[in-house]
Amino acid sequence: MGNSHSHASSSPGVDMHHAPATRKALIIHRKRSRPAFSSSTLTVATPYAGPPGLGFPGYREHPIREDASFSDRDEKRMSDPPPVYALSRSTSSDSLGDGAVLAYKAFLKEFPQYQLTWILDALRRTDFARLDRAGEAYVDYMGGSLYPESLVRVHSAFLQRSVLGNTHSVSNSSTLSAACADEARQAVLSFFRAPPGYTVVFTANATGALKLVGESFPFHDGSSYVLGTDSHNSVHGIRKFAVARGAQVCYINSTDTGGVDVAEAKAVLAHHRPRGDAASPSLFALTGQSNISNTKNPLSLIQFAASQGYSTLLDAAALAPTSCISLTDTPVDAMAVSFYKMFGFPTGVGALVVKESLLARLERPWFAGGTVDVVQAPGLIVTMSSKLHERFEDGTINYLNLPAITDGLRFLSAFLPFLPLRLSSLTRHLITSLSELRHDTTDTPVVQVLSRRPGKVVKAVGEQADTGSVVALLFLFPSGQMIPNTFIEYAASKQNISLRTGCMCNPGGAAALLGLRKAMSELPSDATLRAFEQHMGRELGVVRISLGLASDFRDVWRVIQFAKLMASDHARSALWDEWLDQKGPGIAL
Repeated sequence: MGNSHSHASSSPGVDMHHAPATRKALIIHRKRSRPAFSSSTLTVATPYAGPPGLGFPGYREHPIREDASFSDRDEKRMSDPPPVYALSRSTSSDSLGDGAVLAYKAFLKEFPQYQLTWILDALRRTDFARLDRAGEAYVDYMGGSLYPESLVRVHSAFLQRSVLGNTHSVSNSSTLSAACADEARQAVLSFFRAPPGYTVVFTANATGALKLVGESFPFHDGSSYVLGTDSHNSVHGIRKFAVARGAQVCYINSTDTGGVDVAEAKAVLAHHRPRGDAASPSLFALTGQSNISNTKNPLSLIQFAASQGYSTLLDAAALAPTSCISLTDTPVDAMAVSFYKMFGFPTGVGALVVKESLLARLERPWFAGGTVDVVQAPGLIVTMSSKLHERFEDGTINYLNLPAITDGLRFLSAFLPFLPLRLSSLTRHLITSLSELRHDTTDTPVVQVLSRRPGKVVKAVGEQADTGSVVALLFLFPSGQMIPNTFIEYAASKQNISLRTGCMCNPGGAAALLGLRKAMSELPSDATLRAFEQHMGRELGVVRISLGLASDFRDVWRVIQFAKLMASDHARSALWDEWLDQKGPGIAL
């Protein structure tokens, strides 16, 4: 038989998707209490109830100012000496010195609105103090966000006092696990403001969520799979399922700075749209934000594609950590996220937030424990679970970590409104400062910034940015040639800077930024990265600096100081010699 007993894992007669508020409040109170979080979590100015039905500290526009203008009183407040939390209260044994303080004051003169995000400086001192103790500048938030210490503390305390069992049973421990899973499911729906008709399928990560759609979508002859070139490999990978079922794969070209051109995207979608009442099912996958080019694609393309008859899929893995997403405003059929990219902990849990109407149309290529009701053995009869989300959650879900999802979303909701303002200011300052650097011997540029630059000036808390907070660049020798990324990674690690180099699992975006689209189109079928690099005569990829939840001015200042080292012929040469000694003989220069 299958898992028919799993239907009893929730309390009889209670639909947790639309559970009464009193029931949900009881579960939250039994598991966790708000005071367990850091004090900064509780001091957000004028909190409100947050997304409907969740009871989060919440996100809304900051009460100080909701438009882009400032009154005389605001300007006076901006000119007052700021609380330099990040610099004066550092617990690092290696002080940044007076230079950083002076640079910070100059930064605040250029971006006075940055002071409205002071609550994130308090957060840095409490939940992320380990960065300063370790003297580490972490600038790889696209790779993974850092976990707040209070989230780990709260979850650890819950595990220590609770008995949790496999959700595929009806014991007390299993019932508690199932209730926590349902609570987390509801928290996800509320966080993303999903209207009725959506459900949540828990996966290992965003890649797992995208794969679920790809392997189950009913592609066949006449179907189209439309996607942007500037997409993660997990989005590109769906084409394997599409081609295997006879569908055509249609790409929307990337611009020189990543992302899609809206007019071209609409033209491609219209040209390949499903036609007729018996049209073949077609899928459009949109990357909400590129993890390499820093481009945000307009979510209005989702609604356009739906009007053309496509099912729609949003890869929100890079978008969700610093942007507010409302599925009420953008009713995409399915959206993929990874929670460790949003708030750092836990790893190994992602989600497909999906319309039940789409789930009902998907055709899974297999079944497993947890997905079925009855299985005939021997024989061929199988009845899938009556709960749609259970049909797509293979085996046992990660029930020990799901309570941390609820807590993590509560945590992030308190700080999310402040992030676009803070990160946009830091990103602008970083790009400007790096672009102005010159080599001390030739007065030539030290870096070449490749990614999209912010256009909109964010001035108010709650306002959204038009780009992410990613800077993709190349470091250059005085001659103008590219410095190998492997050397930059080595030199950065020597300065305790965590950044990333490479193509970021986004070959189309990288090719667009690096001007390699023609070379990409001419790749042989047996191509390898090593052979491609040998053909091009250099390493491929970029240096990526990405900011996030715990970023402050010090991190940006440290990156700028590192770039100044690369501008110094003496300092760079010393690091280069160390790197060569470490690599050993035979290195290709």
